Amino acid sequence: MSTTIRFRVLSSLLLLALAGQASAGTLRVGATPVPAGELLDFVKPLLARQGVTLIVREFSDYVQPNVALGEGSLDANLFQHQPYLDAFQQNRPLNIVPVTKVYLPPLGLYSKRVTKVTELRRGATLAIPNDPSNGARALLLLERAGLIRLKPGAGVRANLTDIVSNVKQLRFRELEAAQLPRSLADVDAAIINTNYALEVGLNPTQDAIFREGPNSVYVNILATTRSQRNNPDLKKLAQALTSPEAKAWLLKKYGGSIIPAF
Repeated sequence: MSTTIRFRVLSSLLLLALAGQASAGTLRVGATPVPAGELLDFVKPLLARQGVTLIVREFSDYVQPNVALGEGSLDANLFQHQPYLDAFQQNRPLNIVPVTKVYLPPLGLYSKRVTKVTELRRGATLAIPNDPSNGARALLLLERAGLIRLKPGAGVRANLTDIVSNVKQLRFRELEAAQLPRSLADVDAAIINTNYALEVGLNPTQDAIFREGPNSVYVNILATTRSQRNNPDLKKLAQALTSPEAKAWLLKKYGGSIIPAF
């Protein structure tokens, strides 16, 4: 084989190799550590076998994952439910859209002072999330528990001014969701998002004195920007997150504290 032919063959092989590397995509996904970050770590090998490298970036709050996605430093995120996303984008439209439903982390009411809802004293102080969507979610949970009654039609936009009956004269302290677990020492009870409850060792199925049911509308979603939603690698991620392997892992890992939504 001549030098020229050998050079052309090697060049062709190099171009094929480079093309193969380019086809192996990379996805940058933002998530809260538990359960989203752990679930994403679980599906990494499933995606790797399809040529997709998954990079998980963890956040401790509910604002920055959307900001980073909207600014383009992430390709997707997994941490929020649709009502939160809708409320977030009313003030900060970032063209973020849902991709698929993944799991429900039932909201719970926790207390270090009582073991039953009926034991809450008159004038008790309850801590609830201060963001509009999770605040409404907390009030709907308290209504289901029989502690308050909301104005008809308040729904997912309910706020404290929508309370029309508060027989126990409960007082409310609105805090950032991430701060709610540490508030338990200072209040009679606190409504805590499951991801933050799990992070501090609370077992939602055993420690919550009242929880959402499995039919809640607050299912966590994989989300992306409108320009990214047809990304084939993102579709592979959505399939992995809603695979039988992911469902079995969620059920085994969290023992019913996290409910698959697919």
